[in-house]
Amino acid sequence: MVMKMKYVKRISDDAIIRKLRLFGGVLVEGAKFVGKSTSCGQYAKTIIEFQDPKNKEFYKIQVQNSPQELLNAPNPILFDEWQDNYTIWDTIRHDIDKKSENGLYLLTGSANINCDKVMHTGTGRIVTIKMRPMSLYESGDSNGKISLADLFDGKDSVFAQCEMTLEKIIYLIIRGGFPKTIGTTEEDAREIMNGYFNALVTEKIISVDGIKREPKKMRALLRSYARNISTYTNDATIKEDMENEGIRVSRNTFNDYKNTLEKLYIIENVEAWPTRIRSKTAMRKSDKKELIDTSLTCAALRLTSEKIKSDFNYFGFLFEALCIRDLRIYVESIDGYIYHYREEKDYEIDAILELNNGKWGAIEIKLGGDDAIDEASEKLLKLKEKIDTQKMLEPSFLMVLTATQYAFQMENGVWVVPLGCLKN
Repeated sequence: MVMKMKYVKRISDDAIIRKLRLFGGVLVEGAKFVGKSTSCGQYAKTIIEFQDPKNKEFYKIQVQNSPQELLNAPNPILFDEWQDNYTIWDTIRHDIDKKSENGLYLLTGSANINCDKVMHTGTGRIVTIKMRPMSLYESGDSNGKISLADLFDGKDSVFAQCEMTLEKIIYLIIRGGFPKTIGTTEEDAREIMNGYFNALVTEKIISVDGIKREPKKMRALLRSYARNISTYTNDATIKEDMENEGIRVSRNTFNDYKNTLEKLYIIENVEAWPTRIRSKTAMRKSDKKELIDTSLTCAALRLTSEKIKSDFNYFGFLFEALCIRDLRIYVESIDGYIYHYREEKDYEIDAILELNNGKWGAIEIKLGGDDAIDEASEKLLKLKEKIDTQKMLEPSFLMVLTATQYAFQMENGVWVVPLGCLKN
């Protein structure tokens, strides 16, 4: 007997509810198996699964011949993995225009929309939400005693504590945030993610657009990306790293494979902060390399907890990637974005969170250690001095995000916050 698991509310659920109230349609995009269908299914009265093997061909013929018939059902109607049947998009958009109602349709997609295949983009009618793997707060591994929203609002959070160890952090890095791995052992999580990784490089890279690609080249690209996670390594170096494995690719092939992973929401780099500083210091604009989840990084390199422990320097990059994943989820839920800051002389800040109302905060990410935290706090204070406050606001907060257990505010005003205490 298969037991139906209790639904775990996601941070993105609030956005889905709000957007349904304001728009005719809501498109939820994200990598395969992040939970899009499950979340949207909570708010749909009708569910049409385009990838259901039993009905796939029937739906394909119906979309080609009489797509309007699929709309004759109780709303909201969920079209799951709609990108396999592009004609339905224009049918939905037209129906929204005709009815002038909100909350009619939900769509999920595991690949970026190809605007060449639809007549109209749906602007003003269909709004897009990005869904990612679960953050530690969603999976119950962060107690959420420190709120980013509160810090942006200037509220003083009380002293907080979490039960987080380096052993637990390593496990969370390997397990990742895909819903299917939550609650599993390290061994089971690795097996699940190895299966996901293999499907990604053999099946998904073809299904995204029908173009056949070589799995060994995609594996090599993902391995190189994984080795360079949370760094500013450029594409030329990544390509050279692939060639060191004996995998030679042309520039066009490299770009195609990388763009495919971006279309599938597997690669999600962090952009440079478009800010104003007082000095004329030259800024570096290169992206910081990131994958959608640390579990994919571990699957690409076949990492175990023992391997991570043997390379403490690389452990630091993995921890940063874990933090970036959660920070991205948290800040986007409160109408903001994540960036990095880097000057030409290699002065850098790991993460800048900026809200659409102009408020911002700066974060340095450290595994722990008093000296490392003190050094990080000084870097943050230095950034505060560089900012031209006549053109932008002073920071709402400065934070050192750690793998430690205690949250507190230092005498210099900088927050020290464990990842296990953070939420949106």
